[in-house]
Amino acid sequence: MKSEPKKQVIRPSNLPTTTIFFILTTLVIVGIGIALYRSAHNNSKQSQTIQVVAAENFWGSLVSQIGGKYVKVDSIVSDPNADPHEYESNSDDAREIATANYVVLNGVGYDSWANKLINASPNPSRKILTVGNLVGVQNGDNPHLWYNPTYVNSAINQMESDLASLDPSEAGYFKQQLKILQGNLAPYQNRIAAIKKQFGGTKVAATEDIFAYLANAAGLDLISPPAFIEAVAEGNDPPEASVVQFQQQLQSGQVMLLAYNEQTVTPLTQSMKVLAAQQNIPVVGVTETIQPPNTSFEVWMNAELIDVQNALNAQALGQ
Repeated sequence: MKSEPKKQVIRPSNLPTTTIFFILTTLVIVGIGIALYRSAHNNSKQSQTIQVVAAENFWGSLVSQIGGKYVKVDSIVSDPNADPHEYESNSDDAREIATANYVVLNGVGYDSWANKLINASPNPSRKILTVGNLVGVQNGDNPHLWYNPTYVNSAINQMESDLASLDPSEAGYFKQQLKILQGNLAPYQNRIAAIKKQFGGTKVAATEDIFAYLANAAGLDLISPPAFIEAVAEGNDPPEASVVQFQQQLQSGQVMLLAYNEQTVTPLTQSMKVLAAQQNIPVVGVTETIQPPNTSFEVWMNAELIDVQNALNAQALGQ
């Protein structure tokens, strides 16, 4: 019998040099192609990140929670030791706004510096939310919109809609994030309703109109002279008659609480704080921006309301 011919085993050493070179070159090209594909894919994912600039950190906290992993939010005004009414923009702010996909402003003259930066770097594809325009509050009116829970709800709904229009592929994600945020906001908004139910009609005072929206939502009777609290908010000297009236109110025994803006402090507001303490009126500190800056909007707001609630409870027990 004839033996079967042995099958030849082809080893790399038996291949022609040109063939080996061709195989290696092909492998290198394929490897480079895979690397480029992965890099392009990763860059594509990164490019989907929406660059957001919020003029203030209270709006920044809210839009950040809705956008989640698909946004990068820079909040400009966040210094706990500064009065936001006196903020002056800089070149870093200008660069951030120039490169942003989405800008969130308070409006009502509160952050007019941001409007100037937007106008200095026109971009038709950049989306802008001005909360004051959204809720119909005009320049000259109370600009502390984030203290109004109804305005907050309107703002977050618009934020969700805006983010979805900027990245339609993640619209479902933004909608889910909005629902989560609404759940997170519920404790502070429910606390407002609880204060209204228990203390509606209670007379309170404030050194500035920052507390006006919250007092109204909670059914509290803010009796401080409008001329006084509006002048302080605008950095002006209140009329003398309003100062005398405010002092008389604090001495009347009717005021159950003084809300004190810790970021808009003047010798006059400090004197009202001292007078309130002398009259055994509890002083509750409120702030323009989130305190501490690294916490969330809802935790900050709820903490202030707990202070209000505790102060009113203590007054009720003392009577």
